[in-house]
Amino acid sequence: MRADIVVGVQAGDEAKGKVAHHLCKNGNYTHVLRFNGGCNAGHTIYHEGKKFITHHIPAGVFYGIKSVIGSGCVVNVKQFFKELEELKEGGIDVEGNVFIARNAHIITDEHLEQDGRDSSIGTTKRGNGPAYRDKYDRSGKLAKDHPKLSPYLIDLYEEFHENGPVELLCEGAQGFDLDIDWGDYPYVTSSHCTSAGALLNAIPYNWIRNVWGVAKIYETYVGAKSFEPDDPVFPLLRKYGEEFGATTGRPRQCNWLNIDKLSKAIKINGVNRLVVNKMDVMRQLGQWTLIKDGEEKHFENESEIKSYMSKQLTDPLALRPVLLYFSDNKHSI
Repeated sequence: MRADIVVGVQAGDEAKGKVAHHLCKNGNYTHVLRFNGGCNAGHTIYHEGKKFITHHIPAGVFYGIKSVIGSGCVVNVKQFFKELEELKEGGIDVEGNVFIARNAHIITDEHLEQDGRDSSIGTTKRGNGPAYRDKYDRSGKLAKDHPKLSPYLIDLYEEFHENGPVELLCEGAQGFDLDIDWGDYPYVTSSHCTSAGALLNAIPYNWIRNVWGVAKIYETYVGAKSFEPDDPVFPLLRKYGEEFGATTGRPRQCNWLNIDKLSKAIKINGVNRLVVNKMDVMRQLGQWTLIKDGEEKHFENESEIKSYMSKQLTDPLALRPVLLYFSDNKHSI
């Protein structure tokens, strides 16, 4: 029994879907599990020349792997069935491959209405926050109680512990900077975005093999707080990086990569594989800058910043040393 975890180590939008899709293609997984969040997530995946955006369903579905929406998730039933239809129309075989944990919670129309009234923290208005609130208030509605979902229901304990050996890929949503406990509260999401969130889905810690952290060579954020410095370089960065939310369509605020924040996220998540995306965007921008100790640090070229990041983020004497992958490809790592 082994499990790998994919987590965002920034504020979401790091291309976790791309990494999960790549691992599904090249791994030997029996199941792929979305372990947190709801349809506020938007994972962009390029598969056989087509572009897909998934909100609920994990990346395993593209390769016929059992794809499970976990107990740590909240499910918008209408969006779930819409997503199934969109995948079918795109030529993806979803029959017998998509499941929902019996004890996942449901996003209701009331949750959507409540979320739509709150704009103070820049919510996506997808009902997640009110659904999680009712979950912890013990007044929520479970997937097992929704008649339309009965063909898709699965018991995570039985599936993972009693039905034979499993090889799991756990696909997280959002990112470390949005985690309910470790993010910039109150500008956070309502779920557990760290690797620990995967364990809440019937996965024991001693199954964990690799934790794949996913980042960009710069940072982005969608929400109400002020994040982008007043500098003409950042609108250019947004343009070159096509930084508009996959779920909301809102322009993402941009900033330089903060190496200290990234190091913290790596350590707390137990990351031992780090994918740094969008190297091509910085190459187009022609500027190599990051933040260290609260100050901008400039580099002459790509090779120099890669070398610096490797020294800052890897410890060859660590129990689980971090391997870095620098990517400039939308389709793979």
